[in-house]
Amino acid sequence: MRTSWLFFLSTTLAVGLFTTSVSGEDGKPSRVLMLTQSAGFMHGSVQRKAADKLAVAEVAMIQLGEKTGLFKVDCTQDSAADFTKSNLQNYDIVMFYTTGSLPIAESDRQYFFGEWLKAKGHGFLGFHSAADTYGDYQPYWDMVGGTFNGHPWNAGNEVTITVHEPKNPLMQSFGEEFVIRDEIYQYKNWQPEKVRVLMSLNMAKCRPSMPYHVPVAWIKEYGAGRVYFNNLGHNETSWADQRYLKSITEAIRWIRGDIQIDAKPNPELSAQQEQTAKSAAETAGKSN
Repeated sequence: MRTSWLFFLSTTLAVGLFTTSVSGEDGKPSRVLMLTQSAGFMHGSVQRKAADKLAVAEVAMIQLGEKTGLFKVDCTQDSAADFTKSNLQNYDIVMFYTTGSLPIAESDRQYFFGEWLKAKGHGFLGFHSAADTYGDYQPYWDMVGGTFNGHPWNAGNEVTITVHEPKNPLMQSFGEEFVIRDEIYQYKNWQPEKVRVLMSLNMAKCRPSMPYHVPVAWIKEYGAGRVYFNNLGHNETSWADQRYLKSITEAIRWIRGDIQIDAKPNPELSAQQEQTAKSAAETAGKSN
């Protein structure tokens, strides 16, 4: 596996960020395994354009870890070799920006879901197309929270996103509402009773306006482990967006146990958003 430091000096993406002290139970930076393998569509944000250079998203996470001092990242696009029981024991956190059915051995998948992720201090961060991974493998989409089901809002569209908990450290950088140009997924196998939704599309201000709830970011507990998913990240520009990077930083701190966040599922919010979306779509339809 190629480790992060082998590529760091050859990258040019600048990330002007904040610094923070390292705490956690042992006071050490967390070890992160970032998997950016594409077994389906390959997004530009995880495309390595030269043999000796990492992709934009990989560089952003390496530099974020360096800037904050919270974590150190190893990047791989070889899940068969690196996402194994023995190798996972070297890590505290896993990040996925992936697509398709990855060639991970069933025994290693069972270990990840059955033991590794349930351990205190362990966590999973899923970015964008992590929801377009293992769509037919129930343990995976059950863990992530949902499965890709199309993207009516494409990479060139500007969307308006409502933040449901603007004072939550994971969401504070976004404010109460924000506009961004990025590709937004809608989901099937969505289980609102198992997740805490933190932000959603504002259907009254998005085109197309769809009559259903489209969550954009959420968290959940998984045993003693923790899961953070954020749909953003299709566009390379998102990986230089300070709001996005700050949210990821706070998610890392939450997984580490440095901060406490209420992760209790809020299905009532999803139900309310469903009704709000239906009303917005109906209004938009009348005005067209």
